[in-house]
Amino acid sequence: METNFIDYVKIICRSGKGGRGSMHMHRAKYVPNGGPDGGDGGRGGHVYLRGNRNYWTLLHLRYDRHVIAGHGGNGGKNGSHGADGADCYIDVPCGTVVYDADTGRFVCDVTEDGQVVMLLRGGRGGLGNKHFATSTNQAPRYAQPGEPMQQLTVIMELKMLADVGLVGFPNAGKSTLVNAISSAHPKIAGYPFTTLEPSVGVVSYRDNRSFVIADIPGIIEGASEGKGLGLRFLRHIERNALLLFMIPGDTDNIRRDYEVLLNELTTYNPDLLTKQRVLAITKADLLDDELIQMLSEDLPDDLPHLFISAVTGFNITPLKDLLWQQLDTADRQQAHSSAIVHRDKDLTFLQAELADEGEDEDIPILDDDALEPLDDLDALDDLDDYEIVDLE
Repeated sequence: METNFIDYVKIICRSGKGGRGSMHMHRAKYVPNGGPDGGDGGRGGHVYLRGNRNYWTLLHLRYDRHVIAGHGGNGGKNGSHGADGADCYIDVPCGTVVYDADTGRFVCDVTEDGQVVMLLRGGRGGLGNKHFATSTNQAPRYAQPGEPMQQLTVIMELKMLADVGLVGFPNAGKSTLVNAISSAHPKIAGYPFTTLEPSVGVVSYRDNRSFVIADIPGIIEGASEGKGLGLRFLRHIERNALLLFMIPGDTDNIRRDYEVLLNELTTYNPDLLTKQRVLAITKADLLDDELIQMLSEDLPDDLPHLFISAVTGFNITPLKDLLWQQLDTADRQQAHSSAIVHRDKDLTFLQAELADEGEDEDIPILDDDALEPLDDLDALDDLDDYEIVDLE
């Protein structure tokens, strides 16, 4: 099913190469020995990532897979400096994480609006021959070439910035809760997998305070083996400081369902279990007080829990209080940029992950210009007298 919510793309980025230095000799009337006056080459363009709060998906990068910065201009006569290559800025939504597509290595993370991160550095321009004039070599016939460009194939993942992440089976009432306590309006229906893409809502709290809650598609037993929608959307709760597990009150065994969800999280990333957790038993409007008391006795003792009903509003305010209390003890900023987010990808599963995301095809590489214009020589015959050497 085609969707506009794109949270995973693979693109090729390339910085610009530096311009070569000029080997020009000064020529002027009545100046028989003008000497070297070759200018320096310009630097190649850099490739930057820039956080932009106006973006909420990576859709704009799916159809533009090549990000190429400009090359630096060559040096000219009379000490003219070559033009610097044009820098290239990639605007991404806040929460974007970048990995090396070949090695799975974590590269960088963009979490704030306006944050700029240099992804690739452009090559430095070569020095012109005027820099190499000495008392014993007053007419050097060589100059430096520019530094080469850098190229990197990267994977960009969007991992939502939220304080609370909802974890549960399909039809557990996650979207209903988000709809009841925030301004977000995710799709609600009476069949499984109604939510096919993550959504975020801002929950208003007392004294003009608020927190952000993220709803992801439901997880089923065996999701780690590819059943249902798999575990691909769990990346969106990696930044959350608190996980809210939601299990319907009419299920056969609440404790078992909770353990199944924990097992799926462990399979995806064991570090997720270090986050604070709260258990909400939903659809409490279908339960009477006696049944609620009986079910409470079988719940984990060390896990804060609450029976709620998003339809009737039962215990919704106490749930907000509990979530705020738990968030108050958690380091939200640390959760947004924790080691869970910054871990490298496992190469064992990288190709399978790319195939699952539809990004396993090779991206064609654009050929660079085969030749550069000779813009610093007066005549092609001068090529016999000049050479370009790399001076280290």
